[in-house]
Amino acid sequence: MGSDHNRIRRKWQDYGGNNATIAENAFFDCFSKVFEGTEYSIIPKPKDFQNIYVTVPLSEAVIREIYNPNEPITRHGVFPDYAIKNGKTGKTIYIEVKRQDGWIEGKKRSDGRGNAHERSCKFFTPGLTAALREKSGIQEPALPFWTVFLGDISRDPCRVREVTFWYGKHINHFFFWRKAPDPDLLFKHFDECISPLLEK
Repeated sequence: MGSDHNRIRRKWQDYGGNNATIAENAFFDCFSKVFEGTEYSIIPKPKDFQNIYVTVPLSEAVIREIYNPNEPITRHGVFPDYAIKNGKTGKTIYIEVKRQDGWIEGKKRSDGRGNAHERSCKFFTPGLTAALREKSGIQEPALPFWTVFLGDISRDPCRVREVTFWYGKHINHFFFWRKAPDPDLLFKHFDECISPLLEK
């Protein structure tokens, strides 16, 4: 690994030690601080796919059978929560951060009924995976996205098994941030599993 990579590693180690009380919703702040002066940047709500559905071709038969508003649809797409880009290689990874309740000590199993984790699976669909891959520069077999789960879902015995099963061999592409708001393990996962995808 190059000197830039080592500098990021030193910065996240310092940051984790000095900011253990940071709020859970400060995913962006964590990485913004760590990326200062490096080749990396974090982008909130990237607009790369904001109109991805607008020009999806449909057959005339389908068009006749659906509602067609008088005003043309000009905005219809997908907005990942974040993107992390390596300015040197031009590679980008798209990120979803999902906070969800879950079934843990003192709660009922039904407390884990949320579906944020299911909604995050849209990136697994063939069309979106291909679009993200083309824009990201990340080639197979790696995925062009990373999902971070936080809150009780990260310890829910049912939801943890579901997510683990869904991702299969792509286990590096999700992270259960169980020790939020402490960012140390989050940074470690990025450093070991995600950063190498952006450097090749």
